Amino acid sequence: MESRSWAKGHVWELTAVLSAVSLALIFGAALQVLPAEAIPEWEPLLDVIPHLNAAISLGAIGTILAGVRAIRAGNVERHRALMLASFGLFAAFLILYLYRVAVLGPNPFEGPEQVRLFVYVPILVVHIALAVLCVPFVFYALLSAGTRSVPEIYESNHRQAGRIAAALWLVSFSMGLVIYALLYHVY
Repeated sequence: MESRSWAKGHVWELTAVLSAVSLALIFGAALQVLPAEAIPEWEPLLDVIPHLNAAISLGAIGTILAGVRAIRAGNVERHRALMLASFGLFAAFLILYLYRVAVLGPNPFEGPEQVRLFVYVPILVVHIALAVLCVPFVFYALLSAGTRSVPEIYESNHRQAGRIAAALWLVSFSMGLVIYALLYHVY
């Protein structure tokens, strides 16, 4: 209980540390700075990750929307369960994505150059920016909710951070599905 009390007084600091560590891992994998030779390659999993992550993204969109709907209806417990499920899906997506990118590198776009320049790259840049931007909002929302009683949550910035996190998450996951379609189904 004491650690929860300590965490309650240090939500901003914990958010900053968790965000920095998470983003360092994400960029380390994406820029292939992590030692790929130390990571075991399992070909069947590497092949299925993009498709599995598309399904995870759809599931996350569903849990986020249901979580927003639950809190608007005043169902705090359902909201909490759905948002924790959303975070779990987000974490699963990220672990799988980072594993694949650390081992294989980013997937090249195989479509026409005009589509790459004017459709794929702009969507990818916005998707990445929103995904990075959402990380601290997600951590803050989780930490502020996890360290407070329900009445205390309403006295924190949880509601504002949660709204921003949910919006960024939804747009980022949706854009990720467009990227997936362009990389694996259209081209």
